[in-house]
Amino acid sequence: MSSHRRRPGFRGRSLLTLSAAVFLLFGVFAATGIAWDPFTGDARREVSAPVTATPGPGGPGASGEEPASGASGPVPGPTASGPSPDGTGQGGDEGAGDTGAGRPAGALPFDLPPVAALRTGSAGGKLVFAHYFTPYPLSLDNASADADYYTRNYLNPAGENGKHERYGGLLRDRPLPVAPKAGDWEFANLEQEVRTARAAGLDGFTLDLLSLSGPNRDRAGLLMRAAHAVDPGFKIMLMPDMTSLDTDDPGVLADAVAALGKAPAAHRLGDGRLVVSPFKAEAKSVAWWTQVLGLLKTRHGIRTAFVPTFLDFDGNSARFAPISHGFSEWGSRSYVGQESATRDVQRAHGAGKIWMQPVSVQDARPNQGIYDEAGNTATLRSTWTHAIDDGADWVQLTTWNDYSEGSQFAPSLHNGYAYLDLTSYYLTKFKTGSWPRIVRDTLYVCARTQFAAADPTGTQSLLMSPRKGSAAPRDTVEVLSFLTAPASIRTAVGPARDAHEAPAGVHSELLPLRPGTSSAVVVRDGRPGAEAELPYAADRTVQVQDLQYYAVTSGRD
Repeated sequence: MSSHRRRPGFRGRSLLTLSAAVFLLFGVFAATGIAWDPFTGDARREVSAPVTATPGPGGPGASGEEPASGASGPVPGPTASGPSPDGTGQGGDEGAGDTGAGRPAGALPFDLPPVAALRTGSAGGKLVFAHYFTPYPLSLDNASADADYYTRNYLNPAGENGKHERYGGLLRDRPLPVAPKAGDWEFANLEQEVRTARAAGLDGFTLDLLSLSGPNRDRAGLLMRAAHAVDPGFKIMLMPDMTSLDTDDPGVLADAVAALGKAPAAHRLGDGRLVVSPFKAEAKSVAWWTQVLGLLKTRHGIRTAFVPTFLDFDGNSARFAPISHGFSEWGSRSYVGQESATRDVQRAHGAGKIWMQPVSVQDARPNQGIYDEAGNTATLRSTWTHAIDDGADWVQLTTWNDYSEGSQFAPSLHNGYAYLDLTSYYLTKFKTGSWPRIVRDTLYVCARTQFAAADPTGTQSLLMSPRKGSAAPRDTVEVLSFLTAPASIRTAVGPARDAHEAPAGVHSELLPLRPGTSSAVVVRDGRPGAEAELPYAADRTVQVQDLQYYAVTSGRD
């Protein structure tokens, strides 16, 4: 969409054998399927197969698929192990993939407050949503992960009859695989995603409305139902996507928003107003939006709170202020240049508006030939810190599951729950005003599987380069430690062995990236403790360019 791994520690090793097989057969390399740049004024969306078609038993285009042809990808190291005999995995958290079960004990470095505590009092006024992108649900065809549509066509550079081969394939990562389900599997999978987000402390999703009919519209309706079925307190904020919706008629959009807005899960303010937060709101004039909001009221009896999400907040906030309850911006995906967030919050509050702060992990779009240097977890930590310190009212995680931009927070094949677990820590501070007490040592290891300047040896011809304004590319491994007391951290990056002293609390240590796998272990009083290994080996010779950061957490071992 716009502007979005682990293993021994991802409760964890149960998917290693699966992922190794997938990578060896097909390669997990791809590119942004949505070709538009939200950091420019002419940003637009070009939809790909999952946006326009629903896979049948074999997926879109199955009858014309070509077999995988020798693609290779990052392969887990020798510590991998297969699924547990009962298919539930260690502790029943992921199983053969993601079962949507509750978080296992000890997954986080702190004790996450109960949902009720995060939704009441002052904490309840600080809302955290994640941007849900309908083209990439947990499964597209209810097939097993070793042969489903993601594996055959999106993680495979030769997939979909080679139409993505120029940039190495459609996706570089995928949702954490789920086992096929009986009955209404699409609804069940959406319920599972809601449970996962709720367990992390999220208040809801911002729902990207890509189309007025077809599979994505149908999935949007299903998500509204699933959210209410799982938790009536989990809300869905409607976000008409003005780079994608094909209408200039205010009445058509008003009718579409009303149809979803009448669902119980639709996010409303305490006074009953429906929150509408269009993506790239500046694509239409203030007069046009005034008509939409007026028709929602007169035709459908729906009062609204308009919270436009801009690509260019500076150039549009003054014009939109008279009709807006609040503002948001899609934001930057690099850890540098985030200082403007402080100014944006101040400007919104100065105008008497709320501010929804974008928080992100990273962004890499092969089919546009661009990426942002995220600096391992630096972008995630920086954007969260600004949301906290600058006094944002709401947060939008950008994104939950846009794998075509590599911006996902949702549990994924390469990251497990690492980024979502980190978000739970910052989310707790954002909502409660207090940093949670660290009660168990936890490590996060984050690195790429290739060097930034690597020249792929395969058939990929469109290569990524840093977006203007991004931090300079770097080749580093990050060990992010959450410690109850000071300790030594022993590290291994390929053949290099080292150690550093880490204080109690949160500490980030950067190490030079080297070929091979990376790992870290806490050592206190001479005894080893929490450990995390990122088994996807980095290499200087790669077939396809993949500049996303992979991550692993010791908390999910």
